[in-house]
Order: sequence, then C-alpha cells, then structure tokens
Amino acid sequence: MKKYILFCLCFILFSSSLEAKGTKIKLWKDAQITKSHKHSRSELIAYFPKDSLRNGTCVIICPGGSYSHLAMKTEGYEVAQWFQSIGVTAFVLRYRVALRGNHHPAMIEDMQRAIQIVRENSAKFKINPHKLGLIGFSAGGHLVTMAGVYSNESFLLKKGIDTKVSLRPDFIMPIYPVVSMQDSIAHKKSRKSLLGKNTSEELKDKLSLEKHIPDDMPIVFLLAAKDDNVVDYRNSVALNNSLIKKNIPTKFLLFEKAGHGFGMFKTKTTQSQDWNLILKDWLSKNKFL
Repeated sequence: MKKYILFCLCFILFSSSLEAKGTKIKLWKDAQITKSHKHSRSELIAYFPKDSLRNGTCVIICPGGSYSHLAMKTEGYEVAQWFQSIGVTAFVLRYRVALRGNHHPAMIEDMQRAIQIVRENSAKFKINPHKLGLIGFSAGGHLVTMAGVYSNESFLLKKGIDTKVSLRPDFIMPIYPVVSMQDSIAHKKSRKSLLGKNTSEELKDKLSLEKHIPDDMPIVFLLAAKDDNVVDYRNSVALNNSLIKKNIPTKFLLFEKAGHGFGMFKTKTTQSQDWNLILKDWLSKNKFL
C-alpha cells in the first residue's frame, strides 16, 4: 500500500512537472513541404489552464531577441504561466531566427502556421477560435504586429498551404516592440537579423509596420518606456499614431521608466511593476476574460 501511495505521489509530481514545462507541438511536422533542418525547431509550447479557470481565450506568445535568438524564459515561459493562471490557454512560439540562418519571411510563416494550427484544433484545445490573441516582446512585438498588419496576405501559400481558417488575430499586444525599419528609429540588430545584410528599400518599407496599418487591424494593447535603451520608444509612438489615424481601438501605456526586456514582472519602477494587472483589466473590458 505504501509503495502504491509513493507511486501515485511520484506520478502526480511528474505530471505537474510536464504541465509546468508545457506540451510541445511541432509546426511543420505534418505539412507537405520540403523537409528542412531549418523548420525542425519551429514549435508551440502549450500551457493549458485548469478546467475550473478556463475561459476559452488563448494567446500565442512571441519572445524577443532581436530576431537573432529568443528570450524563452522571461518573455516566453513565464508569460505563459501568468496567462495560464488567469484561465487563458497560452502557446509559446519558438520561431525561426537569424542565428540559425533564417530571415524574412521565415518568422511570419511560423507565426501564421501557429495561428492556423491553434484555430484548426480549437475544439481539441478547448478554446474559442474567435478569442485568439498575440503577445510579443521587442522583436516579438514586431512579429505579432506584422501578423495583424498582413493578416490578409497568406505567407503560407508559397509553401503550398491553403488555410481554411482566418489568419487574423482578434487582438494583439506588442510590448516594448520593434516597429519600424526606417533609419531614424530602427533597431538595427533586429533589422539586420530580419532582413539580412543586403535588402531592398521596398522590403524595408513593407516591414516598417507603422506605414501599413489596415482598416481591419485588430485591437491593440501597446506598452513602451521612454528610458528604453535598446529599442527606441518612438517605435511605439509611431505605431500608436498610425493606429489612431485608422481609428483602431488602442490602449497605449508609455512609462517614463521601465527599461527593456522585463517580460511580465521584472520592471524597474513602482509605476510599471503592475502593468500586467492593467493588461488583465483591458482583457476583461474587451470580454476576453
């Protein structure tokens, strides 16, 4: 009997550990595309809330890292666990980056593929496919904004994938985001990683997202800090101004001091340390909680 109880305790602890680490879903495993090592790491790591908390909303989380690497812990797993705690199903997106030889459009392909998989499996994941949001940090903020801007352009078609579900997110949350590729405010490392060394002015303009806000842009929760010494906060100001011109409902938090790379929790000031509670209130007001 004691051995059985010990076994049950070990099993529960093992199961809890698995839940904490998340369930991995390979993005391109079943896609009819040319298999490549560059696609092999692209995946979603799913965090499912308890049934008693589950509200049907889901988010896909894009860590930052200048499009060269990914800050998976502070801007991925910790973010997912916070959403999980408030009943939101969370998927951390491990997308392709320059460190492994990838450039545009690899990142948006992974993003759109993730949206496709989540929506097509909404019943299995116990989520509402019409309550799908994206949150991204730094370069990840550029990626989620790009997904909103170009939701009507399928980057998957060139890979032979004709999606039957909408690629438009219902809401997006760029946090201290890269936005522009223009020389005046661009984060140059992110631009180089995204576009490669030799790129056209046309592509720089296309991926300067403040220039291309569509009429059907999803609603936006935007956050930046004036003392950000990595990504110029004027990226967010430019984005906010463009959203206002298009009458897109937007909540813009611009802090005096908060820095960069703090994820959900590690901010510098009292003013900014509870920003996730402001986000939670925004989600509630927009009926996503």
